Amino acid sequence: MKIVIPGGSGQVGTILARAFHARGDDVVVLSRRAAARPWPVVAWDGATLGSWQREIDGCEVVINLTGRSVNCRYTAAHREEILQSRVRSTRVVGQAIAQAARPPRVWLQASTATIYAHRYDRPNDEHTGILGGREPNAPGTWRFSIDVARAWEQAFEEVATVGTRKVALRSAMTLSPDPGGVFDTLLALTRHRLGGRAGHGRQFMSWIHDEDFVSAIRWLIARGDVEGVVNVASPHPLPNAEFMRVLRDAYGVSFGLPASRWILEIGAVFLRTETELILKSRRVVPAKLLEQGFMFRFPHWRDAARDLCDRWRGMASASSAA
Repeated sequence: MKIVIPGGSGQVGTILARAFHARGDDVVVLSRRAAARPWPVVAWDGATLGSWQREIDGCEVVINLTGRSVNCRYTAAHREEILQSRVRSTRVVGQAIAQAARPPRVWLQASTATIYAHRYDRPNDEHTGILGGREPNAPGTWRFSIDVARAWEQAFEEVATVGTRKVALRSAMTLSPDPGGVFDTLLALTRHRLGGRAGHGRQFMSWIHDEDFVSAIRWLIARGDVEGVVNVASPHPLPNAEFMRVLRDAYGVSFGLPASRWILEIGAVFLRTETELILKSRRVVPAKLLEQGFMFRFPHWRDAARDLCDRWRGMASASSAA
């Protein structure tokens, strides 16, 4: 099976490309930057048609993950880059599919669980979830992220494809032991005794283990009857304070210094990021996956945290031995 992954040079794209390549699939990544990988990396600009579209003609699957990282300060310039990198790439991938003599049978398009409202009372699923943007007293950065998510999905919906099934992936944070990822960052805080609650700690954290993420993508490719919006997240999100406590237990650290909201705001300035990434309550569950019979290997954070810590230690040991 040939799988083309536009924007596949980031952490999530690398997780997918590595897994499909290991299985023997023909993986091609479209990227703005050259990189030495075990699979082909083809240049594109993420905005205009070019020779790269030959990779899409005749492939079975397209998984578009393109988008500037949101781990930055939301300056006017960064906001424009975040928005346009998502909308333009989605439109041009759609154009390539529409022009293909042999279009792919499925197009999986990245979206984000951030599109849902900041809430504590009940989970957001695909059927009854509340889209965000109207929460009282929500910071402007939160509304911006939701506006981006809506524009991203609208661009995807507007593309007409004939014979290509479309799935929008409202994904939670994907956790793997790879260097530089979200889990690596959270574990670094934990190892240095800084992994306490963030703010009041009641905000929910939605997440998915990297092996379940890969399995869900494979399942969605195989299931020709599933389309539209799909939440890709563990069925058991949990409050930040509990999430961090379980991570400390899994790694064997008894204490984690909590960080008040004002400390987080100051730290975000120095780290050139936004507190939305840790303070917004993302309580998202995967109703469609569960209803259609998808089986999670790591549905609970305690088991996932132990596995990720063990794998992180293994990678760290191998790196030091080398």
